[in-house]
Amino acid sequence: MRTATGRSPGMRPAPFRSALLAAVVAALVGATAAVSAPASNPHVPGFHGYRVLDPVASDFALRDQNGSVVRLSAQHGKLVLLTFLYTNCPNVCPLIASNLGLVLHALPVEQRRQVSVIAVSVDPAHDTRSAVRRFVAEHRLPSQFHYLIGSADELKPIWQAYNLLIDVKSVELVSHTAYVLLLDRSGKPRLYYPSSVTSAALLHDVKKLLAQ
Repeated sequence: MRTATGRSPGMRPAPFRSALLAAVVAALVGATAAVSAPASNPHVPGFHGYRVLDPVASDFALRDQNGSVVRLSAQHGKLVLLTFLYTNCPNVCPLIASNLGLVLHALPVEQRRQVSVIAVSVDPAHDTRSAVRRFVAEHRLPSQFHYLIGSADELKPIWQAYNLLIDVKSVELVSHTAYVLLLDRSGKPRLYYPSSVTSAALLHDVKKLLAQ
């Protein structure tokens, strides 16, 4: 998944790079789809997200906070909000998680059942089962929120496929690419959002896709 490669705010943040640089970095890690840099690509008309170019979502399967295996391709038929987090993050990860939780809580029950949030760990050393369960409980995230964990060997191919740049500084500081990707019911990445996206913007786009 080729994306504009901005780092998380508060963790050595960097501005969105050019689409060309994003493409070069993506090629180096074997990415399979492209997201235009916001500076060069406007929002999709009628939506708050940015469009995804040549979208293909690489499949993967990991265990969530409850020990259940969650496979991305098995979510077909639902909208999927995909992101990448770590539990010891002091700022942007809790913000992203909280915003995604607000989206789920704001949806009527029947619509909520048609949406799945998948958060993939970027810190296999510290995102243990107990740590992610605690994170989910502390942020009051509903059952549609799946925090996926695994070993470094299991996670690295996923990071590469989705163009994650990760630099472990310490237990509390993992500098990493932070974004949210919205996949439609067919599993196609439709919209890309920077980490600063609001819950209102996400909710608007989710409701609009649910209505289609």
